[in-house]
Amino acid sequence: MTRYAASFMPDRAPLHMPAQTFAQVVGQRALQKSTGVVGLIWRLAAFIPTIVLTVLVCVSINNYLGRDGVMMLEGVVLALVALTFVWLTFSVNTACLGIIRVALNRSGYDMASADLPPANIALLVPIYHEEPWAVFGNASAMLKELTENADDNRYTLYILSDTRDPRIAALEERAFAVLQLERHPRVAVHYRRRLENTDKKIGNLYDWIENWGAAHEAMIVLDADSLMSGPAIQQLARALAGDPDAGLIQSRPMLIGAQTLFGRVQQFSNSVYGWLLAEGLASWSQHEGNYWGHNAIIRTKAFAESARLPNLKGWRGREQLILSHDFVEAGMLRRAGWTVRLLPQVDGSFEETPQTLIDYILRDQRWCHGNMQHLRLLATRGFHMISRIHLLQGAMAFLMSPVWLAVVILWSFLSVGREAPASYFSMANPLLPVWPEQELNIAWVYLFFVYGMLLFPKLFGALLFGFKRATRAAYSSTAMYVGSILVELVLSVLYAPIMMVQHTIATLSALLGRNMSWLPQNRGQGSYGWLATLKFHWVETVLGLTLMGGIIFADVSVLILPIAVSLAFAVPLSRLSAWPVANVGPRVLRLDTPHSLDEPLIVRSARNERAWMKSVLSAGDAIAAE
Repeated sequence: MTRYAASFMPDRAPLHMPAQTFAQVVGQRALQKSTGVVGLIWRLAAFIPTIVLTVLVCVSINNYLGRDGVMMLEGVVLALVALTFVWLTFSVNTACLGIIRVALNRSGYDMASADLPPANIALLVPIYHEEPWAVFGNASAMLKELTENADDNRYTLYILSDTRDPRIAALEERAFAVLQLERHPRVAVHYRRRLENTDKKIGNLYDWIENWGAAHEAMIVLDADSLMSGPAIQQLARALAGDPDAGLIQSRPMLIGAQTLFGRVQQFSNSVYGWLLAEGLASWSQHEGNYWGHNAIIRTKAFAESARLPNLKGWRGREQLILSHDFVEAGMLRRAGWTVRLLPQVDGSFEETPQTLIDYILRDQRWCHGNMQHLRLLATRGFHMISRIHLLQGAMAFLMSPVWLAVVILWSFLSVGREAPASYFSMANPLLPVWPEQELNIAWVYLFFVYGMLLFPKLFGALLFGFKRATRAAYSSTAMYVGSILVELVLSVLYAPIMMVQHTIATLSALLGRNMSWLPQNRGQGSYGWLATLKFHWVETVLGLTLMGGIIFADVSVLILPIAVSLAFAVPLSRLSAWPVANVGPRVLRLDTPHSLDEPLIVRSARNERAWMKSVLSAGDAIAAE
């Protein structure tokens, strides 16, 4: 029986949540929907061009390297290049499918036209050592929207705390009391804090399901920094009610609230380019979509019956909690016969992003350890092939970094051109030189091809995004929009090699079985000092200086100079990432998005509610101190 340090909850409504295994399927239902011919065409369009283009590129590189015979080092490079091109090409192909899907106007979600019965929907906010005024301020803004734009559904908000710090816990209880006094008549509000945060976030959610889940047909899971407008919540509710086969429907969260240079880079990329990849993902994932852990609606009973995850056996026989549990839960739902869908065009789904490069890397390190566990689940009995691909994608997102790093290092030491002839003159005709035909260095061709593949989704996403009427109205200046795109591209190129090295370190650490502490995310804007930054980035700095030295004093290829410069200057670039650019002079440096130029009502309301909640809690602290 779970013990609670504080509990302001309704009467219990227990829901049985049987333990699952990866070795067998328990209680599989018959899925009424199938991918069909159209869905099969989308999937063939996603995977066949990927394979064909990868084979053609590998054959071309093999012919280039094999002019004088393929040596062992060149063979290793060819194998690594083949691996990178599979995932690079798949990403580009997904963006292309996104373009086609938008052009065909296939982005909507079919919902039943008949009147849908009202549902009892829970809004779950699991928290752990978060800023109470931010969490409860966001909650207050969402409650107001649901009250002012009421539908027939009944909503209940649950703040599920795992906080251990007594000071933060006291602030949470005070914030909850303040939120209750606001009196939102159409939305009930509850709070409880566990004495022991058993199994972290996943245990927090399981505890709620087992004790109160039966009272709610559906639950919308939110992160501490999640924010959803009333219409967005209601759209997810209608979509789930209109699809009896749906076990989970995921929205695409937009990034908001970034104030620093690096945060604005991520926010701009998410807004201007990310939508296209989301459309492409939805095109081939069909009923076998993925779950990102928040801003999604889930059928409570379906989740309880099929998605309780077992622990994994560690390298030394110790049980391990599945850290990146969301991908696996999506696979378990689909295995049980429920569909998992992505609605990329739900408007009003938001989250925040880390503000500095170091905080972003620290978050990725936690994700990396969880995603590496997915490799051990690829053979899970009953998983759909697309669910396995999602798991593999999660792992490859980090595994590609050591592969790319190996390609860079090995390629830099390969000869990139033929040796020049000793003399252009012959004894037969000593006065007339015979000049050789100048051929384009094939290495440069491959370099530009790779950069073109990397930039394609961004350029086309930006182009199509710029055609939208809302985009033109928000920016009111083509020069500012184009300038912001160029600034983002330059900064992304500078930060990408640093991320490559850090992801390599995280991947190797995860594969070696090193334990990873799952600390709460730093959501502030504070920067790190020079010494702390150097300590964090010393590996990149040394590697970058070594590569630059090789370019200057040895025969290392000049093609990797941009990467070497980025790594050598990792420390100042990391410090630059924390620069607060939201109010700087040149507008292009702000990397504004339509949502930062013209804030949605829910974002503006949440900012005001957070400020108000913080002032109330601060006043309470002052009174208590007296």
